[in-house]
Amino acid sequence: MYKIAVVGDQDSVLGFKALGLEVHSVDDVDQARKVVHDLARDNCAIIYLTEQLAAQMQPELDRYKEALTPAIILIPGKEGSLGIGMANVKTAVERAVGADVL
Repeated sequence: MYKIAVVGDQDSVLGFKALGLEVHSVDDVDQARKVVHDLARDNCAIIYLTEQLAAQMQPELDRYKEALTPAIILIPGKEGSLGIGMANVKTAVERAVGADVL
């Protein structure tokens, strides 16, 4: 069975535990890289990752961009949104529709 996980700093991800998601609190980018790779190997279908971590691990995330699983979805962290997640959604919509509809 597929899993859904959340990776980020403790303050940003702790609330997702109440929703029944697998929560991984990390202290730095190196821990986040390891957790994301482990989750991808462990049949995790969706990984929610804070934008603050994603901004520092773009090469690692690019290897999963075209893969069916895991879908890595960026969420704002406790510091707020960096706009990276929305830019990724916009790019995906443009690719699917063929035009910028957002």
